[in-house]
Amino acid sequence: MNTLKFKIDGMHCDGCAERIQTVVGKQVGVQEAEVSFADGEARIRYNPHVVTEEGLAGVIERAGFSVIGG
Repeated sequence: MNTLKFKIDGMHCDGCAERIQTVVGKQVGVQEAEVSFADGEARIRYNPHVVTEEGLAGVIERAGFSVIGG
């Protein structure tokens, strides 16, 4: 398992963080997703043989948020 951190722009409340956490957490290959509105950050434990960093960033962006970096 790898751990990835993304800074996320566009979160306005804890509900936004929960939405991202839910969407990312449902992805095949993701073991754990923690999203903090206060930190503006997502921490994701994932299997790199199943899902890529680019794929995870795309999921967040399709949910309506911007990924600043990894």
